[in-house]
Amino acid sequence: MKALILAGGSGTRLWPLSRKNYPKQFLKLNASKSLLQETAERLLRVVSAENMIVMTNNEYKFHVLTDLHSLVLNQPDVNNIILEPVGRNTAPAIALGMKYCIEKLGCKEDEVIFISPADHIIKPPERFAEYVRLSEEISGKGYIVTFGIKPTRPETGYGYIKAKSNEQRAKSKDYFLVEKFTEKPDIDTAGQYVNEGSYYWNSGMFAFSIRTMMEEFERYAPDIRAIMDMSFEEMIANFHKMQDISIDYAVAEKSERIVVMPLDVYWNDIGSWDSLYDVADKDEMGNIKMGDVITMDTKDTFVMSNKRLITTIGLEDCLIIDTDDAVLVAKKGETQKVKEIVNKLKEDGRKEASEHVTTYRPWGSYTVLEESERYKIKRIVVNSGERLSLQMHYHRSEHWVVVKGTAKVTIGDLDKLVHENESVYIPKSTLHRLENPGKVPLEIIEVQNGEYVGEDDIVRIDDVYGRNKEKG
Repeated sequence: MKALILAGGSGTRLWPLSRKNYPKQFLKLNASKSLLQETAERLLRVVSAENMIVMTNNEYKFHVLTDLHSLVLNQPDVNNIILEPVGRNTAPAIALGMKYCIEKLGCKEDEVIFISPADHIIKPPERFAEYVRLSEEISGKGYIVTFGIKPTRPETGYGYIKAKSNEQRAKSKDYFLVEKFTEKPDIDTAGQYVNEGSYYWNSGMFAFSIRTMMEEFERYAPDIRAIMDMSFEEMIANFHKMQDISIDYAVAEKSERIVVMPLDVYWNDIGSWDSLYDVADKDEMGNIKMGDVITMDTKDTFVMSNKRLITTIGLEDCLIIDTDDAVLVAKKGETQKVKEIVNKLKEDGRKEASEHVTTYRPWGSYTVLEESERYKIKRIVVNSGERLSLQMHYHRSEHWVVVKGTAKVTIGDLDKLVHENESVYIPKSTLHRLENPGKVPLEIIEVQNGEYVGEDDIVRIDDVYGRNKEKG
């Protein structure tokens, strides 16, 4: 069995914490590990590291590498990473993943592939592993297995799967043939689904053999099937031509070989702040308080503070999410509309839609402390042994002050070590590089001055991470 983790999404429903530049699969929500790390740990109970594939995009590549390589699992590094050139939804992504398994990993047509999103919470992991192993057995019979969650409440944020009656269990007590898939319902319809008892939340997880899915692509999505006759590299080059369509629309809703396996586990896709409220630890008043928070006469409220003190008086059923540059205040039950807020920010050209004040790079991170038309002040953290690209700027000069650690600085033909409380100046149009030769993170304050201080004023000459010149 191979496990394919889909980790390329740029989820916006947890804005302002999750943004395009750093989406929720990389966040540590109510845990010491990111959602991607937790997903990988669950699947490593079933498959070895070399049988795990992660699909993402070039923008998230180093986030994925950092998360996976930092897991303490006594496992080989996960090196099977597929970079989608453009986003084309789950059906093309799965087709590309199948091609990778066939061409790069030598899989035969009877190999089973398990598909998992990267951003769900599932407990207990050992029980979930039993279901994944069972799905391999069921997939070997020619079925496409989808994993259904028994609804605990009317939920308008999930799609639903209706199972056929007991007499149509596909000759097994473990799974049902699927009667139909349904879209996210209104609240009244969701209530009817819960009362009826034959509906399950659609978890977005699948298992199937390569042969079965190839046949179903041929039957229901021939354009996708046709492009799979190309080599893997050719598929990558032509990926932008593939239809933007989910596996549900392309195959699952049409196939007669779909079965649903009900899962008796805790599952939460953290698709909204309401979902996170459900899973997080609460105090005796039903409040979730993260950070510097003081509440008075407040109950069933979620308050997340970043750096400042947040106090509440007389609130009930509210959410307050504080970040460096944005605050979300919402009524519980209304957080599915956060996506509409993000769309409005995008329409207005607001950088808060996609960027955090802190931006993560392969070498570390930088935080914008202050910015104006002709200057910008950053705090830059470079991890041990890492270095920025060799670069120059046409429109700005830079002044670096070392706050912590030791920096190795290249300015033109000069290399020098800069220690704590020391500084260097980099003139415009001068090649330069910043490195951390030490064992502790290097922290510097960077002051930029010039007629233009945008992040795209970079001419990158050499970069150990293989990036282009547009990003620092």
